[in-house]
Amino acid sequence: MDAIDREFFPRLCVLAIMNLVSSPLRLVEKLRYGRALERTSIHPAPVFVLGHWRSGTTHLQNLLSQDSRFGCLDGFQAIAPGFCLVGRGIIRQFLKRIVEPRNRTRPMDRVPFSLDTPQEEELALANTTIHSFSHAFVLPRQAEQFFQRYVLFEGLSESEKADWLCEYLELLRKVTLANNGKRLLLKNVTNTTRIPEILDQFPDAKFIFIHRNPFDVYASTSHLHQSLMSICQLQSISEEQVRENVLDFYPRFMKKYLSDRDRIPQGHLVEIGYDDLVDSPIDTLCNIYHDLDLGGFERAESALRAYVESIRDYKRNRHEMSPADLVAVSERWQIAFEEWGYDSSARTRSV
Repeated sequence: MDAIDREFFPRLCVLAIMNLVSSPLRLVEKLRYGRALERTSIHPAPVFVLGHWRSGTTHLQNLLSQDSRFGCLDGFQAIAPGFCLVGRGIIRQFLKRIVEPRNRTRPMDRVPFSLDTPQEEELALANTTIHSFSHAFVLPRQAEQFFQRYVLFEGLSESEKADWLCEYLELLRKVTLANNGKRLLLKNVTNTTRIPEILDQFPDAKFIFIHRNPFDVYASTSHLHQSLMSICQLQSISEEQVRENVLDFYPRFMKKYLSDRDRIPQGHLVEIGYDDLVDSPIDTLCNIYHDLDLGGFERAESALRAYVESIRDYKRNRHEMSPADLVAVSERWQIAFEEWGYDSSARTRSV
């Protein structure tokens, strides 16, 4: 593994101190909640939101989470998974004062961030195990290795895969316990390529896959990589290598999803387009509830409509693409243009 660059040593020291300070809390959590977690049963049919980065998975989860029947991993559990149960009182309130200054939004877009909003499980896993693709933003020169091992699950030994599964299931039990046994609504991009592993554990799981125009995805994903690395990277990397990673990972990601989706039982998967969700959110959600037989749409509809109204003025970021990038995406991401009928000759997109 490449060494950490000297310029990032101060950041590394901060991470080491945070880990040292939180160690006693993690120990207390194991002692206090270990047996309770062993007795906690995860709902047999979680709902998994799937899709590539920047395809609208967060928007879809935020919408669905307005249904109070679902339990979600929240911001506090994502950044403090090792002590999220023992620390959900005073420690949570203390962290809220630190990480929730006025008008705080995520670094890659204008979506509000708080300790109470639903978050991605991969962030929590990155805080508990090496078996997470999120470490590619910390060690970007190893991005290919992390993608191959923890997105595609290639070159991963059976013991390493068992370790990942153990960590993931423990996290889901914690989220279940914190949400009083509710059915889980889970959003984790890398689960899109883990369908066989998920079905082995949850054969009755339901899946919602969201896709988006590849030009939009490329521009926004490139911005995502740069934004996250600017706050957490411990290695330098050239812009050209980041560009190549984004271009290379996407078709391999989609190929894995398309090769695995037929494993999902009929009636347990629905695919939607991001534009449909944005243009007709209530109708699209109604169709999801119907196609997956989730039930309860009428009870959740008022909350869904209220949330849609609350974000009516949200403005998406706009990113320009170079002619070279437009050509590269149209040529190398044909798998998505062909599968979902997007126009590969499009030239102006709002992302």
